[in-house]
Amino acid sequence: MKKNLIVCFGAAALTLLLPIVVRSQEALKGSEIHGSMQADATYYLTDTKTGITDTTLAGKLIRMNAFTEVNYSLGNFTAGVRFESYLPPLTGYDVQYNGTGAPYWYASYKNDFIDVTAGNFYEQFGNGMILRTYQEWTLGYDNSLRGLRVKFTPYHGITLKGVYGVQRYYWEPYKDYNRGIVKGADADFFLNDIFTGMKDARLKLTLGGSFVSDYQQGATKEFTSGTQILTLTLPENVACYGGRFNLNLGGFNWQTEYAHKINDPTALNNYIYKSGNGLFTNLSWASKGIGLSVMSKWIDNMSYKSDRRDTKNMVNINYLPAITKEHTYALASMYPYSTQPNGEVGIAAAATFHFAKNSWLGGKTGLTVAANFSQVNGLKKTALNDTTMIGQTGTEGYKSSFYGFGDEVYYQDANLEVSKKFGKKWKGIFSYLYQTYNKLIIEGHEGTIYSNIGVADISWNITKKVSLRGEFQGLWTKQDKGNWVAGLAELTVSPSWFVSVMDQYNYGNDDTDQRLNYYTFSAGYTHHSTRIAVSYGRQREGIICVGGVCRYVPATNGFTLTVTSSF
Repeated sequence: MKKNLIVCFGAAALTLLLPIVVRSQEALKGSEIHGSMQADATYYLTDTKTGITDTTLAGKLIRMNAFTEVNYSLGNFTAGVRFESYLPPLTGYDVQYNGTGAPYWYASYKNDFIDVTAGNFYEQFGNGMILRTYQEWTLGYDNSLRGLRVKFTPYHGITLKGVYGVQRYYWEPYKDYNRGIVKGADADFFLNDIFTGMKDARLKLTLGGSFVSDYQQGATKEFTSGTQILTLTLPENVACYGGRFNLNLGGFNWQTEYAHKINDPTALNNYIYKSGNGLFTNLSWASKGIGLSVMSKWIDNMSYKSDRRDTKNMVNINYLPAITKEHTYALASMYPYSTQPNGEVGIAAAATFHFAKNSWLGGKTGLTVAANFSQVNGLKKTALNDTTMIGQTGTEGYKSSFYGFGDEVYYQDANLEVSKKFGKKWKGIFSYLYQTYNKLIIEGHEGTIYSNIGVADISWNITKKVSLRGEFQGLWTKQDKGNWVAGLAELTVSPSWFVSVMDQYNYGNDDTDQRLNYYTFSAGYTHHSTRIAVSYGRQREGIICVGGVCRYVPATNGFTLTVTSSF
């Protein structure tokens, strides 16, 4: 325990020493060193009311996630390394992260014609439906590729990319085809730059296409069918390809991408041989004081991983964009949506209206109204024949039609937000949400939750440097754990200090012993690019999502220290 505590505060001390080290770069004329670091350390407390015991914490009361990333550049050359430490990882993060090392390093050379990177890299083709590698620290997610990436610009307006490598899987090294080798090519054509006659045209058009292949050494899979034991032969190469376009004309924009994946039997789709399809489209229009957008998404058997055995949020080759709104308020985000790669179809629409100052609706200070609606349903699936069940292992799984909406609602969110200034010192944001949350589909637990949520966010600028913000939230539902109420007060002294207190109370829980206060006390100080924050309190159990990718967060209680810095 003492060793972990020393490491936690050692990481914070390193932040203060880094600027001294950076000054040494002055001796290397023309070169630069930049970087960042973050350390999150928590001292956990047992809490009988939330079921947190020394056993559930595995005796590890002090835990830390930390990283330091350093990047060096000299002319066209750049290189970098990221050092990570999980001693052990914070609760809610996979225990396979436990350890310390440098999982990310790279060297790159770039000029006007070519950009070559060796080592680890992040890349995205189009919207990511075929390939997207990225890191999300709050989710404990990192699917970076280690290998080679090459970008070409052979002609003005044309960009070509090629990637080859293996994905990160915690600390596990690549060995003996324990996961697939990812190869891909991508091309973008900005027609207005390619054709001189379109250079000054109001219509802007970009076309693109991608191809990705995952090679995982051939294997077999045994399963039982009645009294028989059958053996599946799994494909070694799984390809995914597609095309996209982006059209812009004045305030109008239309973006669409389609992807097709050949048969890919995996643990997530119950080892069926059905091909996958995905389509994402977004229409938007904006003018002075108004913005409108409509999105839709169709996903059919589009899980694409470099290890067919993985059932966690790891080694995802592709990314399926979310169309549901990502809420930031505590109760509004209590039931977030997680993208269902095995099949979903959804629509979303958003409208924003800004009424100017001194207008009839805007009044003296103006008014902004934003409305959003999204709904995601399951696919309409039918059996292949009278003797085969939908999703049966070793078959083509099921039949489905293009944009075939199923009857089952996975998620629905209708919300309205009004923002208004009240004089020079006061501002308010008022929101109402109605949500439908299919807990069986999203979390694997029985039940559908219907909730009404209200939020009032009031800010008071006491002086030019001092402000006070208050949140008042309520969630009302007859399902799950019943009604909630939440409140927050945050005092900010610019540019350095903040202090806040927040509480969430589950007053509608049928189990009166579980009508708990989930309180949090926080304070922080910022100096230039360094921020230090401390907090104490309870974290309620739930799901946290970023862009439709989610992880489970267990209930916790304790003290947390967070240090972030960049240089």
